Amino acid sequence: MEHFQQRPPQAAYPGRDGRGSGLRRFIGGSPAAVFLRLLFLSVLVGAVLAMLGLTPERLFWHAYETIRALFDLGFETLHDFGRWILAGAVIVVPIWLISRLFAAR
Repeated sequence: MEHFQQRPPQAAYPGRDGRGSGLRRFIGGSPAAVFLRLLFLSVLVGAVLAMLGLTPERLFWHAYETIRALFDLGFETLHDFGRWILAGAVIVVPIWLISRLFAAR
């Protein structure tokens, strides 16, 4: 019975270790099945968006406006923060300087 050739372990065959190829693991199944699922979901979501009156252009424009408003809010906050620092420094720095002068004596 020893004349039968032993097969190497399955790990020696890339993609045949029971987990599938790297591409199949990455996309979550066979490419054809994933394509069909994505196509079906795209049609379903597109129909719902069409019923709501939303278009891809409006969605992208809304996303752009939201990001722009967040940036504007952030820069406005930084501007206000800078003004608070300057207003506080007008009071704090002279008091600190006077206290250092008196502490030096």
